[in-house]
Amino acid sequence: MILTITIRDDLHTIAVQHAARSRGITDFHIVECDHLSGRASVTWRSHGTPSAIVRTADGVSLPLDEVSVLWWRRVRADQRASVHAADDHQRALVNNDCRGALAGALAAGFHGRWVSAPEATDRAADKLYQLTVAARAGFRVPQTLVSQSRDEVVAFVREVGRVIVKPVVGASGPLVFTQHIDDPAAIPDASFGVCPAIYQEYIPGTRHIRLNCFGERMHAALIETGDLDWRPNLNVPISRWPVPDDIADLVLRVLRHLGLRMGIIDLKLTPQGEAVWLEVNPQGQFLFLEPLIGEPLTQHFLDFLIAEHAAA
Repeated sequence: MILTITIRDDLHTIAVQHAARSRGITDFHIVECDHLSGRASVTWRSHGTPSAIVRTADGVSLPLDEVSVLWWRRVRADQRASVHAADDHQRALVNNDCRGALAGALAAGFHGRWVSAPEATDRAADKLYQLTVAARAGFRVPQTLVSQSRDEVVAFVREVGRVIVKPVVGASGPLVFTQHIDDPAAIPDASFGVCPAIYQEYIPGTRHIRLNCFGERMHAALIETGDLDWRPNLNVPISRWPVPDDIADLVLRVLRHLGLRMGIIDLKLTPQGEAVWLEVNPQGQFLFLEPLIGEPLTQHFLDFLIAEHAAA
């Protein structure tokens, strides 16, 4: 039995569930973590069996001890019903207690295979930590500075040349795209002090790699564009990219050290063809690539979940 924790209308989960049902797999369930409030969604008891039960999007009461694989997909959203709370305190109470009850029930009552474990997912999402791990594994990583000091950023630009800036974590809502920062000395000091940001050596080249790693299998796309951040414009040449064995070995080394069973990885190829590690998203987007490169990624991911079930 496979269970996914995600938000309502998550297209990735819906697509994989549809693929499962088209194969006759009915034990693929979804818990919508942003719709726990307003109905009996989570039960946990210290004595008796089953100890933990969650209610799926289809209204099925599912004992967690019957679940073999748990896809930890999208888990941080607030409750949709909390918008009707009387004040900020009530809203925070609803959101925190729903999130805490679900997390606690899963931690106590689920004993199968995580994709991927919450602790590993949270740690791997730390861009500073994953850069350190990737470098130790043997990847070239860009020279990077995280700072709130304009003087430090100015010195960094003088040292490394062209520099880009991006958020350390970011926030829900409109995407904040990676940008060049050419003259930090011309920016008010207060702008740097608001919060830390990532300042990073610019890697030249026009070949971007989006690598989807599901277990031991990898499916990658080559995105050819002169844009610094390829996400706003996908009307560019995009094709399958056979993953070289040496890159595959490095990727698996990084993911194993991070404790991840899957990862969506961004690399960039220098003009000389060297692969530079940019980052990994433990639960990144892959569905958009399927029609662009003609690769059945939904089916590949379902195959991966089925293999995890068999190994549980």
